[in-house]
Amino acid sequence: MSEPRSYLFVPGQRPDRFAKAAGSGADAVILDLEDAVGPDAKDEARAHVVDWFRQGGQGIVRINGRGTPWHADDLAALADITTADIMLPKAEPEALAHLTGHLPGRSVIALVETVAGLATLRNSVTISGVTRLAFGNLDFGADARIPESGAELDPARFEIVVASRLGGLARPIDGVTTDFADKQAIEKDVLRARAMGFGAKLCIHPAQVEAVNAGFSPTPGEVEWAKRVVAALEEAAGSVVQVDGKMVDRPLIERARQILEGARHTTS
Repeated sequence: MSEPRSYLFVPGQRPDRFAKAAGSGADAVILDLEDAVGPDAKDEARAHVVDWFRQGGQGIVRINGRGTPWHADDLAALADITTADIMLPKAEPEALAHLTGHLPGRSVIALVETVAGLATLRNSVTISGVTRLAFGNLDFGADARIPESGAELDPARFEIVVASRLGGLARPIDGVTTDFADKQAIEKDVLRARAMGFGAKLCIHPAQVEAVNAGFSPTPGEVEWAKRVVAALEEAAGSVVQVDGKMVDRPLIERARQILEGARHTTS
């Protein structure tokens, strides 16, 4: 799949959960060295993560942010683990440039968690190695002094979507839904994020994966509509066609092609 839909966090100090997370159905697994790991367990967690990759495991590593006591050790430990992609928390241009300079050739997910990170986002997306943006909605809300993390932060989400497009990046990753027991809550969050232009979501529990994957996949109705659009376009001589009694021009034709491309990745 070219664009993962679900990213499942797993604590770096819990190697017993690594394989379970990889088999959860999540499109990607994030081995966390940051928030999920206490200060006294950082070295242990880092060793477990490095061992996972050396044994052939795959995934993304959320390292500790620049300016923390553990950042340099994280970079050093991952220097020769070339199969590990990186997620940088509290991503801002200078920190991203520092990271990509130390770990060249890596695919980097920039986790937008600060007001400064949002304000400088259009610089961040130009840094070589940055392939996708993710929204750290909880940390961002705290930094922005906004007590809620849902629709109240949609203006920030909109800027992340626009910056991703300007930078030629994959569709961004929405932040977490904290209530993993409420299926309707995550389905609602996914629906809103997808409508805004997001293509994936961070998951904090395996129970969220199925709803996230389904929500970011084209529905059967969308696929059928897209097929009718493409079929009508093939029959027509021009670039404007009529489908289901409605005019369909270039933007909607492109949307139909995107739906079919997404459906192919979903079923592959």
